[in-house]
This record gives sequence, structure tokens and C-alpha cells, in this order.
Amino acid sequence: MSDSVTTPAPDGSGPAQLPAPAREIAAGYAFTGPALDLGALLWDGVCHPDAAVRVPLPMLNRHGLVAGATGTGKTKTLQLIAEQLSAQGVPVFLADVKGDLSGIARPGQGGDRVSTRAAETGQSWSAEGFPVEFLALGGIGHGIPVRATITSFGPVLLSKVLGLNRTQEQSLGLIFHYADTKGLELIDLKDLRAVVAFLTSDEGKPELKGIGGLSTATAGVILRSLTAFEAQGMADFFGEPEFDTADLLRLAPDGRGLVSVLELPAVQDKPQLFSTFLMWLLADLFHDLPEAGDLEKPKLVFFFDEAHLLFHDASAAFLDAITQTVRLIRSKGVGVFFVTQTPKDVPSDVLGQLGNRVQHALRAFTPDDQKALKATVKTFPDSPYDLEELLTGLGTGEAVITVLSENGAPTPVAATRLRAPESLMGPVDAAELDRAVRESPLHERYAQAVDRESAYEKLTAAQAQAQAQAQAQAQPPAEAPKAPRAKREKAPAEDPSLVEQVVGSGMFRSLARSVGTQIGREITRSLFGTARRGR
Repeated sequence: MSDSVTTPAPDGSGPAQLPAPAREIAAGYAFTGPALDLGALLWDGVCHPDAAVRVPLPMLNRHGLVAGATGTGKTKTLQLIAEQLSAQGVPVFLADVKGDLSGIARPGQGGDRVSTRAAETGQSWSAEGFPVEFLALGGIGHGIPVRATITSFGPVLLSKVLGLNRTQEQSLGLIFHYADTKGLELIDLKDLRAVVAFLTSDEGKPELKGIGGLSTATAGVILRSLTAFEAQGMADFFGEPEFDTADLLRLAPDGRGLVSVLELPAVQDKPQLFSTFLMWLLADLFHDLPEAGDLEKPKLVFFFDEAHLLFHDASAAFLDAITQTVRLIRSKGVGVFFVTQTPKDVPSDVLGQLGNRVQHALRAFTPDDQKALKATVKTFPDSPYDLEELLTGLGTGEAVITVLSENGAPTPVAATRLRAPESLMGPVDAAELDRAVRESPLHERYAQAVDRESAYEKLTAAQAQAQAQAQAQAQPPAEAPKAPRAKREKAPAEDPSLVEQVVGSGMFRSLARSVGTQIGREITRSLFGTARRGR
């Protein structure tokens, strides 16, 4: 019996030989339905273009992991997957930390290296650009501004950004609860500062007595954290108009999925901020999308870059919320790919939800590297490969892959030489980015920041009104004829407190009418305390 099986050559010109040890691996990727082509099987250092390594399109909402050391090709893998998703009508979200994913909007440039890679992997390469929307946190950098209101961001994620401990996080949650129930909208940082200051004032302290109160020391920590946060230039990220995450689900006029690229180079020195903002986007999608069940293709595939930053120093409750969000958002048609250096960067409960794995090369220069390598190998199914040796010997643009098959079972581990992206493998210039932003249909809606009346303005106005009334009452009354004793009126009631003035004022009633039935009861919040008003 022959040691090899004959399969058609990719160009149909004739048969090609596939070694017997690789036969079972290749068979595990012979899907019949729509799939993304990742590359070609590697065996004994030889690339077999007739043995395609693929991932079924319906399985991409079962989440995934793209990992590997710096410089091993993770970014190009994201680009390759995003291109094919877009081509099949699936919107994509990419966080561009280094600023080199913007080239996906322009056709790539051919050459000897691209031609060689295409021949090795059985790829019919052609230069092509894809529909892209460029976004930027708070408008810092090149992109449509992505802002969140403090109210919708919620106390849990904000505590993570501010570096608060568990007790301080609980106190911040109490502040949000009060603002929610009283209709004091928290739009930006000055709104939150105003509410904290009010609740620690003589007039405001009684408001929280029945539910625990807010200590002066904790309020001081929160206020100092907010001041330091704002001093670092963070105020631009919070405000209105708030970004509607439904805009990530759009298709281009030609039916291709829109690739939303969040440009992060301008804030890459603030990693905790952007990783938490990515979690807000994901949590907001989870909060708003209806249940969809199993779909023929995802509604959106979301790539979460620098994922280890999200999990660093995270509380158990925070990790539980991430795990639950990842577990449940699959049924809403959203796939999430975490991008990091090693699987050990991702907690095991989250890692267990990631059915599709693309592991690029790892380095083993130190004892810690060796430990990480062994831990990574243990996360893969049994394989005929020596994975410890293989993972340290992979070249740039090569990876070890296992995905979920069409019936949901893991495919065999496959060493793979990945295909070349068809768009530009590098950034476009700043002028082109700015032009794309100005021409975007979202520019008119989000470009200009708006500062409308919210908690700060309401509390400031109420305080000014109270001071004016106090001054008026302090002035001696004008001389007037004394009325007969029998006709004298009753003494006026005690002056209302500042809280009573705020809640009872015409301004407050106007706000209550303007925002509808949400005001007067606490806003319903999701796992991360995120919320939506006025959408």
C-alpha cells in the first residue's frame, strides 16, 4: 500500500502527493461549507499547497485566540482573517495598537515574496482594498471620535481605569446608583466630580445614609483619581455624542462587511485605558444585541488586541463578568478573538471559551519563557507534532492552528504557512486617513463634541439658587405697617435643603420629562454596570 494519498493540485493541473502522516490532519480541514482559507499544511518542513487549513465561517462566533511573540506575524494574521470576513459580508472590528493595520483600506503591493508565499500556500493572490471605517478614542489621532458617557461606561469599568480597590469601586457604584435614581446624568468627568462633591457636602450627606453613606476618605481618593486622570488628557474620552456600537455592524454598499479600525497609536502609552474601552464596546454590544442563536455567519467578529492588559490586576468579580460576557455573546452572533503573546495571558475560564486557535512562534530564551512554552503546549489537543520544538522553530507568518469543525469538534493540530494578505501590509499616510475620516458618513454625527446640561450644570444651578435665597433671607425686611394680631400669617416653613431644591426644582422636573420613564428609577445595568440612555 502506498505511503501517500493523491489529491488534486490547487490549480487543477495535475495530482500532488500528500505524505501519509499528514493525511488525517488534512482530512480534518476538508469542510464543505463556507470557510476562511488560512494557509497550507506544513509537515517535516515542507509546505503542501494541496492541503488547505481553513476555519468554517459559522464557527467564528465560537471565539478564538491569536497568540505569539512580537514579530512573528500576528498583525498580518488579523489582516488576513479580516479581509476574508469582509469579503463574505461579515463586519469586523480591529484594534490597531501600532498603527499598521490602516493599509487594509488599500490594495496590496505584489512582489517576489508575495508571489512565493502565494505559490507555497496555493493562493490565487490579487491586490485588493477593503471598506474601512477609521475610529479614534476621543478623537485623539486619526479617526471618527469614539466617546462614552460616564453613565453608560458604568462604575465597574471606570474603577478599572482609575485603579480603584474593591471598597472604592463599591462606593463608586453607590454614587452611580444615586445619580441614576435622581436623574443626574453623568455625561463627562466634571459631572461625576460634582455629584461626589455634593454627596460629601453637609447638604448631600443625608442622601446616602440609608444605604451606607460615602466616607470622606473614599470620596477624596475618587476625586484625586479623577483629577489625575483628567490631567493625563483623559477627559476627551468621556462625553457626547456617544458612539453607537450598532455602527460596527454595517455593510458596505457592495455587500462586503465594513472593517472598523480603531486607531490607537496616539494612546498606546495608556494601555489600561484602551483595553478597558475595548471591553466597554464589547459589553455595550452584549447589552444591546438580541439573541440570535446559531447563524450561518457571525454578525460581527471583534479582535481584542493586547488582551493581557485587560486581565492584569483584575478582581475576581471583574474576571467573572468577562467570562460570562464572552460565553453569552456568542448566542448574539458576535465572535471575539483575543490577541496576546501567550495563552497564559488569558485566564483559564476565558481560554476555555476560545475554540479557534492560531499560535505563532514563541521564544524560549529564559526559564520563564520555557515555563510559558510548556504551558502553551498543554493547551493544545494531542498531536503527532513535537509542539515544544515546533513552536520555537516556526518562521514569520507560520503558526500552529486548531479550530472548531462544522460539527463543533476540534480539528487536528496543523502547522501552517499562512497566506499573504491582499491589502497593503503597512500603514497609509496621515493625509489619507484624515481624508477618509472627513468623507465618512459618521463624521457629521460624531466629529463635534457636545456639552449639554447634565449633573454638573444642575447641581451648580441649584447651589447658586440656594445661595441667592439665603442672601435674600439674610437682608432685613423693609418697614411695613404691622398687621392686626388676628390677621397675622403663620411663620414660613423651614427652608428646603439643597437636595430638596434640586429634586423639586422646575429644572429637575424638566429633565425628568425630557428623558422619559427612565428617570425616577435606577437604570438597568449589564454585567459590567454599563447602561444606555436616550438611544
